[in-house]
Amino acid sequence: MRYALLGSVLALAALAVANTSLAQTSAQSGKVPVAAAKPDFSGIWLYAGENKGGGGYNRKYTVEDAPLQPSALETYKANRMGLKDPRAKGIDTRDPGNFCFPAGLTRVMLGYPNPFEIIQLSNKVVIFDEISSMMRQIFTDGRGHPEGWPFGWLGHSIGKWDGDVLVVDTVSLNDRNWLDLAGTPRSDAFHVVERFRRVDHDTMQIDFTFEDPKAFTKTWGAKRVYRLRPDLELLERVLCEENLQIGKHKEGY
Repeated sequence: MRYALLGSVLALAALAVANTSLAQTSAQSGKVPVAAAKPDFSGIWLYAGENKGGGGYNRKYTVEDAPLQPSALETYKANRMGLKDPRAKGIDTRDPGNFCFPAGLTRVMLGYPNPFEIIQLSNKVVIFDEISSMMRQIFTDGRGHPEGWPFGWLGHSIGKWDGDVLVVDTVSLNDRNWLDLAGTPRSDAFHVVERFRRVDHDTMQIDFTFEDPKAFTKTWGAKRVYRLRPDLELLERVLCEENLQIGKHKEGY
């Protein structure tokens, strides 16, 4: 009996060591074990789509794709084509990014040619984006959205697992930024759900669902694919500094 018990203890110890070694090896290599129910999204990722000219302003979907309310459609047209004022320069003069506002959610995820880094912890997922040097927290500890959370550029995000998919629900986003690079407006009722899925070791897909009864006539969405880029590092990027220098030159001060 004693030898049998000792054998069982040694077997359990060997299994624990093996599991620890597997976890360490996986963490070091960045590879997710096949049997892992919750994949690790940690790493630096880059949008895998095209970005042509104008700092990545090519449209990824048309007005028909975004079911805009009449007032939102007028705002969109102004964002794209400028105002009647002949001094207006269209999208450049209305882009919140040109006025030193953060890219925020969801613009940073929908086509900027800049990488972002995901760090996955036991109770949250943290995303650092290079374009505006902001940190986003996605709480995965079971909490809900708190009452009275202040509206902001990133809102309040909570995540839960649906098999190997991380489902992220975000609310409390302000209306001071565009949904995308093309000028699609949103209101303070904007609500987004993201479904993170690691297709393979080097590929991550996020399915977006957008809801905003003030700006959209119905719920709609988009899909983006990202590539793992361990060869990249996030750089310090301050667009506001460049824009202020341009403003000084134009105004002559």
